[in-house]
Amino acid sequence: MTEQLELYDVTIIGGGPAGMYTAFYSGMRDLKTKIIEASEELGGRMLIYPEKMVWDVGGVPPILCEKLIVQMVEQANTFEPTIILGQQIVGLEKQDDGTYILEASSGEKHWTRTVILAIGRGILKMAKLELTGAERYEVTNLHYTVQGLEPFHGKRVLISGGGNSAVDWANELESIASQVTVVHRRSQFGGHEKNIIRMKDSSVNVLTPYEVSELYSSNGAEIDQVTLRNIETGETSHLEVDAVIVNHGLVSDFSGIKDWGLDMDDWNVFVNPKLETNLSGIYAAGDFAYYESKVNLIAGTFTDAVLALNSAKLYLEPEAPKVAYVSSHNERFKEKNKVLGVVEE
Repeated sequence: MTEQLELYDVTIIGGGPAGMYTAFYSGMRDLKTKIIEASEELGGRMLIYPEKMVWDVGGVPPILCEKLIVQMVEQANTFEPTIILGQQIVGLEKQDDGTYILEASSGEKHWTRTVILAIGRGILKMAKLELTGAERYEVTNLHYTVQGLEPFHGKRVLISGGGNSAVDWANELESIASQVTVVHRRSQFGGHEKNIIRMKDSSVNVLTPYEVSELYSSNGAEIDQVTLRNIETGETSHLEVDAVIVNHGLVSDFSGIKDWGLDMDDWNVFVNPKLETNLSGIYAAGDFAYYESKVNLIAGTFTDAVLALNSAKLYLEPEAPKVAYVSSHNERFKEKNKVLGVVEE
C-alpha cells in the first residue's frame, strides 16, 4: 500500500489558524509538509465570523477576520506545502516502521512520519434553534452566521445566545440596526468581560433569563414576531422583529479520531508541555490541545504550532536544533528576500 503513496515528514490535520501557522513553521524547519482540511477552504472557525474585527493578534492592528484569513493562507503557502481540501480524516494505522497511514472518510489514504492534530473543536456545525418549523425561515431572516452587517441596517434584530459570538454581534450591530435585543437563558454571559460591559452600557436591550419559545410569520416566509419566555417565572411576552440571529454554540464531530486511543475528553486531547499526545509521533496544537497553561487566543495557537512542530522535528531528527533560526538568520528566507527585493548586508 505505501508504495503507492508519497511519504511526508509532517501531516497537519486541520486548516484553521493552528494548522496554517504549523505549515508555515514546518517550512521554516525544512520538513515535507501536508495539510488536510475537511472543508473546502482554509480558515477553520474564523470562516464563521468573516465580518468580525480581530484585535488580539500581536503586531497586527484591528483587522477584519476575512482579511486575516487571506493573510494567514498566504503565509501558510510560503514554503508550498501540499494542501488537501474536502477530506475528513477518520482512520489511523501505524506501520511496522513507525510511520502512519491516515484514511479519509471518502477512502483516500495519506502516508506520514508524524501527525499534528490542529482540528479545533472538530467538524463544527451551528446548534440550531429547536422550534418546530424554524428551518423554513433559514432562507429568509433566521441567521446562524453573519456574513455582513449591511443587511441588518435599520432593522429590529433579535440575538439569541450568551457567548462571545452573541455579545460581539450585539456590539457590532448596535450602531447599525434600529434596535438590538439580546436574550439569554442565564443571567451570566460567557463572553469576554470587556465586551459584555460594552454591550450592557449601550442601547442594546438585554433580557435574561429568557429564551425564544415561538416564532410567528404573517406571510409564512419571514419571522415578524417572536414569543419570549422567562425561564424562571414562565411569563411570556411578544417582540416584533425583522431578523433573528441565533448563536447557541457549535455541535462538534471528531468522527473516528476518538477511536485512535488518544488521551482526551469530549473536547480536547491532553498533551504535555512539548505538545506531545500519548501516541508517539502524534502532536496537537490550537483549540484541540489542552495543557495546564493553555492560552485560548490566536496568539496562543501560534505558540502551540511552534512547540508541536519543534517536537515533531526532534522526533524525526534528534540531533537537529531545538528551534528554527529567526527569519532574519534563517537560510530558507534568503532567496525569498531576494525575490522581495531585499538586499541583505
